[in-house]
Amino acid sequence: MNLKTKIMALRITEQNGIFFLEGAINVSTTLNFQNHLESILNQKKGLTIDVENVTEIDPSGMQVLRELYSKAQSKKRPFFVVGTGCKEIYDDFLHTCAA
Repeated sequence: MNLKTKIMALRITEQNGIFFLEGAINVSTTLNFQNHLESILNQKKGLTIDVENVTEIDPSGMQVLRELYSKAQSKKRPFFVVGTGCKEIYDDFLHTCAA
């Protein structure tokens, strides 16, 4: 039996100041994802990401989103997550902040 592991890359595109994510935010992609979006956050006045086409967010991916949110807050820059799935991310942020 030949087992293959499917690794889905994460693609980030920008349109009108919104960063569209496509693929998986997981242990395989989080380092590049974090570095790229931190660089954008340092250059822009805020950050809006669209998670409509995200197929997976594992715990390491959620940790990166929480860290990006925290950095945006400390820099007093707006940080928005939009698209299907953003409610689960919002709920995670709310739960984390309340704990």
